[in-house]
Amino acid sequence: MSTQTHSHPPPHGHDVPVPRGPLLAAGLLIAATLLAVATIRVSGVDVSTRSQAAVLTQRALHFEDQADGSIRVLEAARRPGDAPRLLQVIDAGSGGFLRGALRALVRHRRLAGLGAEAPFELVAHADGRLTLQDPATAQRVDLESFGPTNAALFAQLLAAPRPVAVAP
Repeated sequence: MSTQTHSHPPPHGHDVPVPRGPLLAAGLLIAATLLAVATIRVSGVDVSTRSQAAVLTQRALHFEDQADGSIRVLEAARRPGDAPRLLQVIDAGSGGFLRGALRALVRHRRLAGLGAEAPFELVAHADGRLTLQDPATAQRVDLESFGPTNAALFAQLLAAPRPVAVAP
C-alpha cells in the first residue's frame, strides 16, 4: 500500500485582506491631484515653465545663408533707412547648433508662409536664460536648455561690439 500526499492549491487571491489605510490614502492622493489640476485649469493660472524674468539685453538679428555655405549674422537696422550691421560670419561646416536652432525657427516661418524680412530676437534675461525668439511666429528656443557651450555661441552675438554698417 502506498501513501500519496495531496497538496492543496494555494489560497485564491480573493481571500487576501487588503489594508484599508494605504488604500484610502492612495485614493485621497489621486482625488487631491485631480482636484488641483482641475482648479488650475479652470482658474487660468499660467503654470508655464518659462519665467517672466526681466530682459537685460536683446538684439534683432538677420541670418543670411551665403553661396559658400557660411552664414552672415547681421544686426537689424535700428532706424528705417539704416543699413544692417555685420556682427559675425559663421564659416561653412561650423556653428552646427546655431544652424539647427535657426532651421527650427525658419521651418515655422515657411509653414506660416512668411519670409526672412522680420529679424529674430536674441534675448538675455535677468534669471540667466538666453532665448532666440521669432516675433513673426511667436516661436522661441530656450538656448540654455542645450548646455552652456551651445548657449555661449549665441551669447557671443549679444556681447559683440556695435559694428560698422555693411552693404546689403
